[in-house]
Amino acid sequence: MKYTQLGRTGLKVSRLVLGTMNFGPQTDEPDSHAIMDSALDAGINFFDTANVYGWGENKGRTEEIIGNWFAKSSHRDKVVLATKVYGNMAADGDAWPNHDKLSALNIRRAVDASLKRLRTDHIDVYQFHHVDRATPFEEIWQAIDVLVQQGKILYVGSSNFPGYKIAQANEIAARRAGTIGLVSEQCLYNLAERRAEMEVIPAAQEYGLGVIPWSPLHGGVLGGVIKKEVQGGRRASGRAADTLADPAARAQIQAYEDLLEKHGLEPGEAALAWLLTRPGVTGPIVGPRTAEQLDSAIRAVELDLSEEVLTGLDEIFPGPGPSPEAFAW
Repeated sequence: MKYTQLGRTGLKVSRLVLGTMNFGPQTDEPDSHAIMDSALDAGINFFDTANVYGWGENKGRTEEIIGNWFAKSSHRDKVVLATKVYGNMAADGDAWPNHDKLSALNIRRAVDASLKRLRTDHIDVYQFHHVDRATPFEEIWQAIDVLVQQGKILYVGSSNFPGYKIAQANEIAARRAGTIGLVSEQCLYNLAERRAEMEVIPAAQEYGLGVIPWSPLHGGVLGGVIKKEVQGGRRASGRAADTLADPAARAQIQAYEDLLEKHGLEPGEAALAWLLTRPGVTGPIVGPRTAEQLDSAIRAVELDLSEEVLTGLDEIFPGPGPSPEAFAW
């Protein structure tokens, strides 16, 4: 496994991030624990979750599965643990004021609840899952400063933030003595979705945030979906099905798969390897449902894409180009 610094911090993290969103809803606890064992054995030390994972009536279940693994494995000190706050933790349709978003009150409640489920005394990277337009950053940072002083969290990151909010958050943090500000940003970023290159990634680089792409295979679109459809009779579903229903998009994905087949590359592994070449990227989040999917993701770290392949990928999936030229002169 290869490692890098998380943004401007001294924290060393693996170039792959283990995403746990499937733990509980799709992967049972024993298999989830086996995947975490395998990830750690492979050198992946950065685990990502969120308080709402488990979904519906089972919100918090994913954190509980991770907490049970910590309790039985004694591996907590080997893991850089990231979780998130924003979503309402009440049962669906049962929302109550101040039980979601980023008020100081909810942040305090959410941290303590996550610590209990995760069976740990601290969270390494505590992430804002979404922008809260109603809460000023002065209030958010006041709450975070207290939690840092209490030793409950170490670093803070954002997720799904636009560039201007990254700037606003860190400019306000800079005016507060001792407030470190955001050190990472999780954003939707992959070959098929490159809009983050216009503002989010430049802002993250300017303020020293590590970029952690989520959905690196774009909901399976970049994982060899046409090849699987043809060879295994596996019909696409979700985002992949929606994409293939568009003739132009299907032709684009076919060109992508043809390019990689020409060079003897697996689509999913190449899509991850491409992200690892991108400026500012710490590592993509991989959310394996099985041990085989984890093995495939790990191989991507050692995959060197040739200039011919990189050029071909840019031709098939052109990015927006640098800002402001992408939208101005």
